[in-house]
Amino acid sequence: MRRRLSPVEAYRRVDFDARVNGAGPVELVHVCYEHLVAALGTAIHAHRRGDNGLKSRSLTRALTAITALQLGVTGDSGVARALNQLYDAARRTVLDSATAFDADGLEILRSDFAEIGQALLGGNGLRG
Repeated sequence: MRRRLSPVEAYRRVDFDARVNGAGPVELVHVCYEHLVAALGTAIHAHRRGDNGLKSRSLTRALTAITALQLGVTGDSGVARALNQLYDAARRTVLDSATAFDADGLEILRSDFAEIGQALLGGNGLRG
């Protein structure tokens, strides 16, 4: 049986789908960064509240965002290698937190990706 979505989860999914459908490549990368940052924040919050179900779903969403980012990397240039290393390290941090939750490590990861996302916004004219 399918789990019913909460109104917040349903809204988030509709908003995400609408943004993805109309996005170009740079916007898609930014959406993934936003999704990752939000999922990490929710996982940290859920951990503090003792909500293991929400924490697990949030870590899964974070891994989904990382996977999407990795799938978007093409070639083997220095930039592609650096991105793959960044995403591999992020994946390891999230996976490690599934067994031994590391709020500090996830907060650092969250902060790093938020900063990269903001730089992406400023450097590509995505700001409206």
